[in-house]
Amino acid sequence: MTLKHAKRRIDLVLLPIVILAAILDGYGIWNDQYANSYYTTAVGSMLRNFHNFFYASLDSAGSVTVDKPPVVFWIQTAFAYVFGLHGWSVILPQVIAGIGSVLIIYFMVKPTFGLAAARIAALAMATVPVVAAVSRTNNIDSMLVFTLLLGSWFLFKGTKQGSPWRVLVAFGLIGLAFNMKMLQAYMILPAFYILYLLAFQEKWRKKILLLIGSTAVLAVVSLSWAVTVDSIPESQRPYIGSSETNSVLELAFGYNGLSRLTGQQNRTAGAGMPNMADDRNRDDASAAASDSDSSDNSVAAGNPSSDGSTREMGQMNGMNFPQGGQMPNGAEMPNGAEMPNGRNFGGGNGGGMGGMFGTGEKGVLRLFQTELSGQASWLLPTVLLGCIALFAGLRRRNITMKHKEAAFWLIWLLPVAAFFSVAGFFHQYYLIMLAPPVAALTGAGFVAMWQAYRERNGWRAWLLPLAVLLTTIFGWYIMQVYDDTIGAGWSISELIAGIVITLILIVMLNRSHQWKQGIIVAGFMVMLIGPVYWAFTPITYGGNSMIPAAGPTGSNGMFGGMGMAMGDRQGDRDSEMTPPNAASDMDSSFSGATDSGDADDHSSTGTPPASGGNMFGGGGMGAAGGRGGAGKRNEEVDTTTLNYLRENNTGETYLFATTDYNQAAPYIIDENEAVITLGGFSGSDPVYTMEELEELVKSGQVKYFMVGGMGGRGGNSDLSSWIMEHGTEIPTSEWMTGTDSGAGFGGQSTLYEVKL
Repeated sequence: MTLKHAKRRIDLVLLPIVILAAILDGYGIWNDQYANSYYTTAVGSMLRNFHNFFYASLDSAGSVTVDKPPVVFWIQTAFAYVFGLHGWSVILPQVIAGIGSVLIIYFMVKPTFGLAAARIAALAMATVPVVAAVSRTNNIDSMLVFTLLLGSWFLFKGTKQGSPWRVLVAFGLIGLAFNMKMLQAYMILPAFYILYLLAFQEKWRKKILLLIGSTAVLAVVSLSWAVTVDSIPESQRPYIGSSETNSVLELAFGYNGLSRLTGQQNRTAGAGMPNMADDRNRDDASAAASDSDSSDNSVAAGNPSSDGSTREMGQMNGMNFPQGGQMPNGAEMPNGAEMPNGRNFGGGNGGGMGGMFGTGEKGVLRLFQTELSGQASWLLPTVLLGCIALFAGLRRRNITMKHKEAAFWLIWLLPVAAFFSVAGFFHQYYLIMLAPPVAALTGAGFVAMWQAYRERNGWRAWLLPLAVLLTTIFGWYIMQVYDDTIGAGWSISELIAGIVITLILIVMLNRSHQWKQGIIVAGFMVMLIGPVYWAFTPITYGGNSMIPAAGPTGSNGMFGGMGMAMGDRQGDRDSEMTPPNAASDMDSSFSGATDSGDADDHSSTGTPPASGGNMFGGGGMGAAGGRGGAGKRNEEVDTTTLNYLRENNTGETYLFATTDYNQAAPYIIDENEAVITLGGFSGSDPVYTMEELEELVKSGQVKYFMVGGMGGRGGNSDLSSWIMEHGTEIPTSEWMTGTDSGAGFGGQSTLYEVKL
């Protein structure tokens, strides 16, 4: 191939789009010391031995897994093995996946819809804000979407070329994606089946047989790891973190499956929010559930019971809110949320737990509400009108490949959008699942409207000006909520520019002019003002690696506005953790802190508080939540603690055991020390019995136990009681830097030495 020919094959317009994606997804990741420390801790443990690697063990002892399948963590561990264990090294695979998704979208759209559509789709994919927010963390979703797109690419190739092996690979990749985030991968299966049936050219008998075979491949690949692990005796493998029955299959179809829709989480591993009322005030049903299933999984004495999935629903064990929804210092819960029994957060009909993380209220317009619209919804008006243009000429005997592929993207989009419109338990960053169909349909639909406009094709010619107008108005609607934070110029300029370009397009509709094409391109670029700004916010305003979201003030909040997120990038505890005017109330009312993500600085009514403010009247809790203190976290290695434990280690295998994984994390990640987490992430997983704990001590594997801590996870109350009964409390002055560094919002950590 000659150099001249190679230049012709390289799309020079694609290059800056890829560079933009690389900047949005990867710039500054070297500043993130721990990333999502829950997953980074697992990678540190997985580097120790094959047992931990295979199961994706959270702790060094291989006693409990993380709450997701291992494939993405295998990839992250490989990168950490090559580059060393750092925040950036575990984030890098997701950055590559984010860039790869942009390229795959381009190469999937181009053959059928043309070069212009491919460029537009790639640019749209690169600038979907939630894609940028997620890809710069070590959360799973960026790699999940890349894998789903890779499977879709094989399906497109297989149907066009009549290649059975490509179809089999396509379904196999969906099975691989299942081993990344379980049932979330299956959300695109309707699109897979329908495209295959519509587009694969073969006799029906062979087509059905291949479809059955492909489904078998999907099932085998999907369930291979789960069935293997579940078939191994429980005594020979880790406890399945956040599961209710110590089963991967139950985790897949329960906590990571149906419970996402209903919002009803496991009792032992997780509804996510603890009962906020005192145990004496529980209703009979709640008490019965606790008595029958959670006797070994409640938090330590003095803390309310936790429903487990506290990584995703916020570590708030022991907050002890009084009944009636009252907060410390007399503040009231936002949005009418009620505190008893940990229910009705988010207010309105958010569906139980649906509104807890700023996910709005259930309904057909949920994706257009302020809480969610900034993540992936900016271009939905263009997608809607573009689909009208794409399918307007559809006839039964004239179904083209354009129709079939557009149907694929639309059938990907609609079930996913429907799910998030009614789901009871999800986070904003899950909306990355909307990004591929939105991007592809934006490219294909915009070009279809462009062509109808250029050809003055009756009523269809008006779709393009209408798309520019509605999309820019919607962009103004999203941005104007944040005028006090980013300035009104952004929203007003997009609105004015959109109206002006719409008027110009209308005037030029029946005229020929050399500037006509330039105006159309300008119209599309104006529609991108909002998405591009939002996509840069994780860089310009700081991000949160635990629960990423785009937005200039941190759009991922507990209770639709409560600045409670004590995330991985938490600021200094001594200066920021106690809200102004609430120190005494905090100390008495809270024994735990959340580290689940950013504060949502705008309420569900769409009105943001003053910059840096929160429901407690100041910036303390919101500011500490992860927007700014990049690389910080709620627990760090205390050199005094480290030196004390090392100097007093008399041959024990593990440096210490802890009821709070946050305490273990920095010692595993930074110091490569062997540490045990007694109850998984939430502290309430029934990983150890008292007999097993006693055997650990008698066999000389561990003698130091750290109870309490930043996350407020007391762990299993029986184990904690056993530790306190058989252990000797070590004076804080002997093992901790500063006698008060363990106190405050998160509660005091206590070190016990147990000898039997």
